[in-house]
Amino acid sequence: MKNDKFIVSFPETKYEDILVEKHQNLAECCSIDNSPIMFGCRTGICGTCLVFVTGDILPVSEMEREVLETIVPDRIPSHIPDIAQPRLACQLELTNNIAIYTDILTN
Repeated sequence: MKNDKFIVSFPETKYEDILVEKHQNLAECCSIDNSPIMFGCRTGICGTCLVFVTGDILPVSEMEREVLETIVPDRIPSHIPDIAQPRLACQLELTNNIAIYTDILTN
């Protein structure tokens, strides 16, 4: 049986896990009340929602890749796992459980 809902967790924060529908865009289900993610344009051009993700996610689009090449810092904060991938949260479409780290600790 296929899973139609996935868990998004926010390790090292006060935020509880959220349950997200398969292929739902993260920008549609995250707010300042339920996640540490800050959103700006929600279209993938401003870079405000830069996060670091662990888990199986869909590949980066060409547009997102161009933005990431510009905004990803040279030094990744030490609390973020080495295996985490930089992504724009507004561009993430969920197909598996993931963990999201931001560059700011929000304990």
